[in-house]
Amino acid sequence: MSRSGLRIGFMGTPDFALVALKALVQAGEDVVCVYSQPPRPKGRGHQVHPSPVHHYADEQGIPVFTPTSLKDPDAQQEFAAHDLDVAIVAAYGLILPEAILQAPKFGCLNIHGSLLPRWRGAAPIQYAIWKGDSETGVTIMQMEKGLDTGPMIAKVSVPITPQTTAASLHDELAKLGANMALEVVNQLAKNGYLAAEIQDDAQSTYASMLKKSDGLIDWAEPAAAIDAQIRALNPWPGVWGNINGRRLKILGADLCHDVPEGGSAAPGRICDKTGLVACGRDGIILKTVQPEGKKPMDFNAAINGGYIAVGDVFD
Repeated sequence: MSRSGLRIGFMGTPDFALVALKALVQAGEDVVCVYSQPPRPKGRGHQVHPSPVHHYADEQGIPVFTPTSLKDPDAQQEFAAHDLDVAIVAAYGLILPEAILQAPKFGCLNIHGSLLPRWRGAAPIQYAIWKGDSETGVTIMQMEKGLDTGPMIAKVSVPITPQTTAASLHDELAKLGANMALEVVNQLAKNGYLAAEIQDDAQSTYASMLKKSDGLIDWAEPAAAIDAQIRALNPWPGVWGNINGRRLKILGADLCHDVPEGGSAAPGRICDKTGLVACGRDGIILKTVQPEGKKPMDFNAAINGGYIAVGDVFD
């Protein structure tokens, strides 16, 4: 028998979800089935690869199911036949119809990377940094038909610092969510129910799916906002400006509050060889950039290679 005695289903796809699945398996929980997005082509050769969750479940000998939709009655019947006590869901990527949500004895519990009701939606980790939040965290909620609207079972916060990036926060929240999922499973096994708090819809905000256009810098914005954009939107969709008719990706930068010319330099102007670029207020110092069609390089290499020059102005 598993540690909790519960029959658990797991539904997830990327690395964020993999951390939680590993935690459940390594804790000795009885994960009887895994649902993940279908294998998709990747890389230059466009070879079809299973998702990180799918790959790990195969290694562990856990049956994996990869339906393209769960709206089909046959897929719903197959899911119900697992006779689950609970399903743990993390970044799965498919809408769960009512028949799926109600199939497990205790329903479906979602690991969401924000402090709900703030940042419901697809990109909560990036939005929390991008929009200047001082903290974020993980919420485990009882799933219902609405998008991230269900009652909250557990919530833990972490600070967002000036050094926090989407990558670092992703990893921190993945570990936090995995530990919280284990605690919730233990509570469920011990008590036979989960206490929950209803979300205040009036306090909700929405983190929509990121688009490539989100990465274009508006140099008239304050430097703090641009710095947050750079930390939030790398590696995807990436952050860039247009200069000399070509795109320059900005992979790393520092804030600077000491802008020459009394702060009167035109926004987007490269002020000096340190990589200082004037913004609407203050400036940023470019550290790592990637000229169009080239590999990433530090700012000095971009200057020496003739890709940019002091005095150039981003569009």
